[in-house]
Amino acid sequence: MIPEKAPQKGVYHAPEELQKAAHVRSYEQYKELYLKSTESPDEFWGSIANEFFWKTKQSGPFLDYNFDVTKGEIFVKCMDGASTNICYNLLDRNVHEKKLGDKVAFYWEGNEPRDELTVTYRELLRRVCQFANVLKSRGVKKGDRVSIYMPMVVELVVAMLACVRIGAVHSIVFAGFSAESLCERILDSQCSLLITADGFYRGDKLINLKVLADDALQKCRDKGFPLLKCIVLKHLSREEEETPLGSQSPPAKRSCPDLQVPWNPEVDLCWHTLVRGASDECEPEWCESEDPLFILYTSGSTGKPKGVLHTISGYMLYTATTFKLVFDHQPHDVYWCTADIGWITGHSYITYGPLANGATSVLFEGLPTYPDVSRLWEVVDKYQVTKFYTAPTAIRMLMKYGSEPVQKSRRESLKVLGTVGEPINPEAWQWYYTVVGEKRCPVVDTFWQTETGGHVLTPLPAATPLKPGSATLPFFGVVPAILNESGEELEGESEGYLVFKQPWPGVMRTVYGNHQRFETTYFKKFPGYYVTGDGCRRDKDGYYWITGRIDDMLNVSGHLLSTAEVESALVEHEAVAEAAVVGRPHPIKGESLYCFVTLIQGVTYSRALEAELRKQVREKIGAIATPDYIQNAPGLPKTRSGKIMRRVLRKIACDERDLETFSTLADTSVVEDLFQNRCYEAVLSRVQWEEEEGLPQRRQRRHLWAGASAACSRTALLSLGRISASSLSQELPPQTTQKFCF
Repeated sequence: MIPEKAPQKGVYHAPEELQKAAHVRSYEQYKELYLKSTESPDEFWGSIANEFFWKTKQSGPFLDYNFDVTKGEIFVKCMDGASTNICYNLLDRNVHEKKLGDKVAFYWEGNEPRDELTVTYRELLRRVCQFANVLKSRGVKKGDRVSIYMPMVVELVVAMLACVRIGAVHSIVFAGFSAESLCERILDSQCSLLITADGFYRGDKLINLKVLADDALQKCRDKGFPLLKCIVLKHLSREEEETPLGSQSPPAKRSCPDLQVPWNPEVDLCWHTLVRGASDECEPEWCESEDPLFILYTSGSTGKPKGVLHTISGYMLYTATTFKLVFDHQPHDVYWCTADIGWITGHSYITYGPLANGATSVLFEGLPTYPDVSRLWEVVDKYQVTKFYTAPTAIRMLMKYGSEPVQKSRRESLKVLGTVGEPINPEAWQWYYTVVGEKRCPVVDTFWQTETGGHVLTPLPAATPLKPGSATLPFFGVVPAILNESGEELEGESEGYLVFKQPWPGVMRTVYGNHQRFETTYFKKFPGYYVTGDGCRRDKDGYYWITGRIDDMLNVSGHLLSTAEVESALVEHEAVAEAAVVGRPHPIKGESLYCFVTLIQGVTYSRALEAELRKQVREKIGAIATPDYIQNAPGLPKTRSGKIMRRVLRKIACDERDLETFSTLADTSVVEDLFQNRCYEAVLSRVQWEEEEGLPQRRQRRHLWAGASAACSRTALLSLGRISASSLSQELPPQTTQKFCF
């Protein structure tokens, strides 16, 4: 299942100083623990469970499950019979048993560099108990769902932990989502209460969050589901006297003249007023091991978002263990994950995993580029961050500005770097390792999903020799396999579907309210396996390389090509900052490669550069991977979490304008710009096809204008070499002529 020996060539190792103090110090120790975790899971996880408090002990096996739809209903149970409270384990035990009450739980760093706050474990416990009593006073009880729609402030952590303290189920909606998205999630989970804020800044942009929340609540009423109460945090509109020292986020350091805070006294309740009269003692609600903990929505490639349901005990154990070992957490570390709590990374590795280990974390409200591109590294120096976890998208974005903004800071405190959210291309890995980490910080490239709860393929910093771009090997208790289209397990070097053969404690239990969808999505295609939906390659050393979502795999003339591999080859060129590759139907090859490239600042796109890029891909991968189309893309469509929306790019590549509304799209103008500047060769191929079919020339051109929707520039059309400037003006439909402005 894992290699007998660690690879020796082409790998990077942690410095000796890190290895000496690490929890897992060598590959031999990793191998021993891994075999124990898969062959004797009760013993392996049982010893970890002993580090937590249980009101009642388990009565059965540590894990019980069925992954085979042909043998009955899919289920996973962990520590059946045990009961506990996750908030008690995260806060009460750290304050009272481990004597960590005065230890910093969070350094809050606001959008503005001068906005800062320190919160200790004792203070966090006090505030959680207060707000838990507020929730109880509003009628929230065990099992109720509570929707949370808040910016990255300490009160967001308080709200989620207050929910779990009383046994309520939180459903956090990323504050960058639209009112429609919030409404959809409230309706699906049948939430009884909404918690939100007046507004927040993301860089220079003001987000009137309360306006969006009100819009969502109105949509809920229109659909027959009125929420009776909404608790509102005054984050930007709060006055100084409403801010007792150490108990609230500080007032904003900038004026907010455009802030809108509509108020309905029949629905809206002020957070600060409610908390002021609440007791700071609240007995925890003891919950069964498999009681629901939270619902977090994740979008599939199609269909409405899925409400991923995680349960208490298994998730607590798994996030605590992965955090401790993957980041090699030590008592004096200062850890920083730049994600938003609205995503699973923020749930697992800002709130639950770090607090379960008594860690000190940075909670960041701002942007990597505000007020300038040195912000991340200034924060690292400010708080002496030792473990840093961010997304490849952020790394590639900062690469565009070169090493100088990074080298303005010292970063001497850094010991481990991490990446999350998507495969990191080797070039970005090398820049991260060399420029940010100065070749002394191992990079843990973590692969996991909302559904997995925590890391499933990942290096351990001191134990795993590192390969740039590889997620390396499975975490403890995780048994991966690679299948072909027929569902046969592939051995040795191979590429295909990534699946898992057995559960680990933190895996999701169901899709909320739709168990059939859960079974169909993750278990129907290959009975007996959890299907990740990702493609994967295993190399000769047994290391795993995530090749992208299965729908990001291209079949070109019978050859399976990874979009990530082609993207990596493109990004290796010194002129390219970022690349995205999608498939475009081809009558002969099945699929052709349509590539979008974002260039380094100051570089001009040209035919010569395009030829260089084709040559580079051909040399790196082979002639079969030579791009058919390359389009200059000053911007790429991304979600608000920074992930490239490849399904949008497929529409652009095929000139299909029947796009649905994408609530997760960060900048909608990018899409229209890309449509307007589609690669003219893609348009030309359609004209050529029509010529081969014998269509009259004039009809070809008419078809071209309608089909391409004026999606390429006048210069591009003229450069086809078959249309004169005069005939272009004559033959374009009026709306197209207007769009071209000539």
